[in-house]
Amino acid sequence: MTPKIIKVALIGNPNVGKTSVFNQLTGLNQQVGNYPGITVDKKTGISKLNQITKAKIIDLPGTYSLNANSIDENVVIELLLNKNDEDFPDVAVVVTEVENLKRNLLLFTQIKDLEIPTLLVINMSDRMKQKGIELDIPLLETALKTKIALISSRKNIGIDKVKELIINYKNLSTEACLNASSIDVEYFNRLRKAFPNQLLYKLWLVITQDVNFLNLQRNEIENTFTRSHTELKKLQQKETIKRYQFINDTLKVAQKIDKSKATDFQSTLDNILTHKVFGYLIFFGVLMLIFQSIFDWSSIPMDFIDTSFSKLSALTKDNLPHGKFTDLLSDGIIPGIGGIVIFIPQIAFLFLFISVLEESGYMSRVVFLMDKIMRRFGLSGKSIVPLISGTACAIPAIMSTRNIENWKERLITILITPFITCSARLPVYAILISLIIPEKRFLGFSLQGLTLMALYLMAFVVAIGSAYILNKLLKLQCKSYFVVEMPSYKVPMFKNVALNVLEKTKAFVTGAGKIILAISIVLWFLGSHGSSNFDNAEKIIAEKNTNTRLEEGVFENQVSAYKLENSYMGIMGKTIEPAIKPLGYDWKIGIAVVSSFAAREVFVGTLATIYSVGNQSDEESTIKMKMAEDIDANGNRIFNFATGISLLLFYAFAMQCVSTLAIVKKETNSWKWPLIQLVFMSGFAYVVALIAYQTLK
Repeated sequence: MTPKIIKVALIGNPNVGKTSVFNQLTGLNQQVGNYPGITVDKKTGISKLNQITKAKIIDLPGTYSLNANSIDENVVIELLLNKNDEDFPDVAVVVTEVENLKRNLLLFTQIKDLEIPTLLVINMSDRMKQKGIELDIPLLETALKTKIALISSRKNIGIDKVKELIINYKNLSTEACLNASSIDVEYFNRLRKAFPNQLLYKLWLVITQDVNFLNLQRNEIENTFTRSHTELKKLQQKETIKRYQFINDTLKVAQKIDKSKATDFQSTLDNILTHKVFGYLIFFGVLMLIFQSIFDWSSIPMDFIDTSFSKLSALTKDNLPHGKFTDLLSDGIIPGIGGIVIFIPQIAFLFLFISVLEESGYMSRVVFLMDKIMRRFGLSGKSIVPLISGTACAIPAIMSTRNIENWKERLITILITPFITCSARLPVYAILISLIIPEKRFLGFSLQGLTLMALYLMAFVVAIGSAYILNKLLKLQCKSYFVVEMPSYKVPMFKNVALNVLEKTKAFVTGAGKIILAISIVLWFLGSHGSSNFDNAEKIIAEKNTNTRLEEGVFENQVSAYKLENSYMGIMGKTIEPAIKPLGYDWKIGIAVVSSFAAREVFVGTLATIYSVGNQSDEESTIKMKMAEDIDANGNRIFNFATGISLLLFYAFAMQCVSTLAIVKKETNSWKWPLIQLVFMSGFAYVVALIAYQTLK
């Protein structure tokens, strides 16, 4: 018997624990995609409700009401109004939290007006005793005309009740909680008479939200019923006031709060974490901990992965029949994939810390703290959210600028976000820092960790410096206001953190893996084929050493090196070498720099492939060892301190990511801004890298 599928829309304000509820319902049965036509995340999952019933859970973006101010919030309205959408819900589950029930219920009462079966979930019930809160659930259910599940997603209490109510969603009342049309009786009566077959509140949302999913032409409404922007805003305010009057009257009798039991722990901690001096020192200390851990904790698994891939490559070459396919596997695919898999521990630790900061509620305090700095550089306090999330990836960070209402502030944020050190730069930083910075400690801190932190801070300084310049150059007047919610402090849930780390790391590896696999195959081909000199390499090297007796290993190394230089890849590298030689780069590094324009992390995978194709003497040498041992014609190390610093600075500032350029074009609706970004960032990176190398060499 095929299980029945119930479509469930999970809706709620930000910071109510909606993601925790989603994770409890779906576990590992989750998928992340995009809504059709837009780049807003669409998170869905399957929940097994009982033996014969499953639910498709759609986790909608957080929103405070159906009066949308951003593209993310508009997604919620568009789904709830469009019955033809494949994800239109059979039941809406509105998640609220016990400490902010009054504010959360505004959204609930609006959704009830859409006559969708709506279930109310009140989360964080485990905090009720601590906060001195009592709720009369039967009274609330009667007043709100729904069923209520009192849960604690943190302690997995009440989730079975939610599943039971979803199964019986057809028993939920679709009657509205209050008559919102009383804000202007005459206007709404005329609207009802003109369109008797349409739901009144849907008509109201079509008028105010610029959407049209009803079976009528929009101009039919506009000609008669659309009012000025100011009048509509006044009506929306009246609607909001009326709804809060109803909510206040309901909670007066159904909710009791004993303030003597409520602790003042949060305000005390806020005073410390957002202090004008200690707040910044604590944040700096948190950053120190993160970057120290990225190097110290991940070194053991990274060394294991590096050695394992080297042994796998050697094992493949020794045990499979000799031929092109074996060479492709051992010299192309395995080293290329190994060049990215090795950094999974560091990427996972980075996402682990970001998840813990978000789950605990500390990230919102950082946003508030940094707003004081942001405003001096022409940015909104909301700009810090994309800048912080840019440490994971610039693409979702740039998409998150949609929450910035002012176009000038949003544009500046979009343009400077790629300066922030993303996780794709981490593999490049990690391999280069390990090559040029000794494994020593200063005042107990790892020098390698301090170097990594310096690169992150330097990128942030350059980003806000660029914002200051752009603010002066862009002649756009703007005025905006910054509002941020301070969620309650919480001990991070292990399940939420683990799922987030797994999801983000998987997305990073699979996204980068596809590019690296393709580039590794191309580079292997270019490195394994070449001109006539390539085909006659053994003969040419033998003739050059006619009077010298070479050991077999030395002869093979010389043949391999000569082949690589005369391969198609070597010819390409030699062609661009004059342009990059002043930066301290040889033709091998040049190929890696050019190929990494597809994605920064390709740099390491490219070098892994190049050195595997070009080095035959020690099949089990790791990529790090091969890079460290590489020398130029004069016997000097290629990856010396000057070259390493030059490369680090180049990757800190260069726009080495075609996907970021594409998303900037999409968000600005113009090729002008991504091209300006590409030219400025690449030029700035070249000049800084040039100065660094020429100074340090």
